[in-house]
Amino acid sequence: MDLQLDGKIAAVTGGSIGIGRAIAESLASEGCKVAICARDKERLDNAAAAIRQRTGQETLAIAADLTRPEDAQAFIDGTVAHFGRLDILVNNAGAAPGGVLEGLSEEDWEASLQLKFMGYVRCTRYAVPHMRRQGVGRIVNLIGNDGIKHSYWEVAPGAANAAGQNFTISIAAQYGRENITVCAVNPGPVRTERWDGLVRAMSRDMEISYDEADQLAPRAIPLGRIAECDEVANLVTYLASPLAHFVNGTMIEIDGGQQKPLMDALRDR
Repeated sequence: MDLQLDGKIAAVTGGSIGIGRAIAESLASEGCKVAICARDKERLDNAAAAIRQRTGQETLAIAADLTRPEDAQAFIDGTVAHFGRLDILVNNAGAAPGGVLEGLSEEDWEASLQLKFMGYVRCTRYAVPHMRRQGVGRIVNLIGNDGIKHSYWEVAPGAANAAGQNFTISIAAQYGRENITVCAVNPGPVRTERWDGLVRAMSRDMEISYDEADQLAPRAIPLGRIAECDEVANLVTYLASPLAHFVNGTMIEIDGGQQKPLMDALRDR
C-alpha cells in the first residue's frame, strides 16, 4: 500500500529514543523528511544520524525542552524554516511518574503536566498557523490508555493523559473546518528504555519482586505480552498519512485488548 507520504515533512517530538524514534524512522522509511527533538542533544544527534543512514532521508535534529514555550516554538519554526513547510506533527515527548498519591510530590505532578500535556499544547499551538497557511495539516498525539483505563498507581499519568485526550478531541472539532485533522493513539505498556524504570518503581511501591512486577502488565493483556515500539510506530505512520486524513477526533488504543489496570492484575495474581 502506498501511504502517499513521499516528500512530506514531519516533526516528531521525543524522537531520540523509544516510541518517538521508532515513529520518526518509520515515517522516514515511507519517504518523509523528518525533524526530531529531545532534550539530550548528543543522543538526539545520534538518533538523527542513524535514521538518515537507515532510510536515506534528510533528518533534522533540534534540541528542545518542551517545558519551555520558547523551545517548543523554536522546534516548530526551525522545522518550517529548514524544510519550507510542516505537513505532520507527532506529539510524543514526555512521560509522567508512576506511583500512588501519597508517594507523588508537587514536583512530580508539575512535571507530569508540563511535559506530557503542556508540551503537546505548545507544539500544536505553534504548528497550527503554518498548517493553516498551507490549507492542510495532520496532528497525531501519542497519549496512553491510562486516561481511559484507570489505575491508582498511575494517577499522575492518567490525569495528564485524560487532559491530552480531551485536548485532542476539542482541537479536532475546531481545526477540522480548516482541513487540519487531529487524532490520538493510546498505547498500553510498551517495551521502551523507560520500561525497566517503571518495573522497578512498581516493585518498590507494591512490595513485590522485580520479576513479578515485570509480569503484571502481560498478565493484564489477553495477548500475554506488552507492545513493541515498532507496532506503535506502524499505526502512527498510517494515521499520519493522507490515507487516514478523515480520521478526525478519534482515539485508537493499541494495548493488546487490555481490559483491566495493573492493580487488578496484582490483586488477581
